[in-house]
Amino acid sequence: QAQLVESGGGLVQGGGSLRLSCTASSRTFSTYSMGWFRQAPEKEREFVACIKWSGDTTDYADSVKGRFTISRDNAKNTVYLQMNSLKPEDTAVYYCAASYRQFWYPGTQVSSYAYWGQGTQVTVSS
Repeated sequence: QAQLVESGGGLVQGGGSLRLSCTASSRTFSTYSMGWFRQAPEKEREFVACIKWSGDTTDYADSVKGRFTISRDNAKNTVYLQMNSLKPEDTAVYYCAASYRQFWYPGTQVSSYAYWGQGTQVTVSS
């Protein structure tokens, strides 16, 4: 079973930037679509962004469009989330996840992702 390890979270002032990374242990990383999700205290986990296994298709939540960019480097088994113009409402634990099946683009549904990292905290101060 693949392991996903997130990094890059931290405390940043509003308007600042962070780049999250998620590295997978699986040698089949390049065949799975990947997603980023977040969960704020007392809120449900929500979709942030996702990217097709090939890297040529991405989707974003409306709340982050134009500010966040998802990308991947299949040679490094890593998916990234570049977060710019951060707002206090972006504060949450951020999780990366891999889709249930290979060569499948599940989009925004949390339930379509089977493998999850442990999460990394992002805190944006006002």
